[in-house]
Amino acid sequence: MDAVCAKVEAANKLEDPLAALPVFKKYDRNNLNVTIESKKVSSLDQATIDWAFELTRANMQTLYEQSEWGWKDREKREEMTDDRAWYLVARDEDSTPVAFSHFRFDIECGEEVLYCYEVQLENKVRRRGLGKFLIQILQLIANSTQMKKVMLTVFKHNHGAYQFFREALQFEIDETSPSMSGCCGEDCSYEILSRRTKYGESQHSHGSSHCGGCCH
Repeated sequence: MDAVCAKVEAANKLEDPLAALPVFKKYDRNNLNVTIESKKVSSLDQATIDWAFELTRANMQTLYEQSEWGWKDREKREEMTDDRAWYLVARDEDSTPVAFSHFRFDIECGEEVLYCYEVQLENKVRRRGLGKFLIQILQLIANSTQMKKVMLTVFKHNHGAYQFFREALQFEIDETSPSMSGCCGEDCSYEILSRRTKYGESQHSHGSSHCGGCCH
């Protein structure tokens, strides 16, 4: 576990995970021209944090309320402003934020992973390939930091997002997902999905026992 913790800690010490991927700091396709920055939550201005929270609430509150989790403003805001939170923020030509991803470098079942907590887009920039581009950036960051896989949680009743990750981005149902682990199966309203990096493909661990937890 020491080596795993060391990789997560090294990733969290980066100034800018996108520094090694400068070509991905810009998205200019499908009549959309945005710049993309990567920052820790502690480096984001309050206006951007507030915007990200309000966009998440607008896009996700109803879906949360249809699940066993329910929606709680305080808990979601605390999650989004946790010290471990990293953000990709896409801004238009006026520097107005139009999309973001909240992610973290963490440990799941003994493996170093990049966990994607949110990918949220304003309505006006949807269906132009930006969401897919942000996830591809996360996959590249996961590779460059030697994480074993990219993970995320998706509601089963969020059919568009589920199809997007499973089909367009070729994520698989993770072995830790309720439907695979047998903890609550069909009663759970969500699945945990993952896609392995080049560092995870050859070291797939079936018997790891350190589920959850991270190096603090």
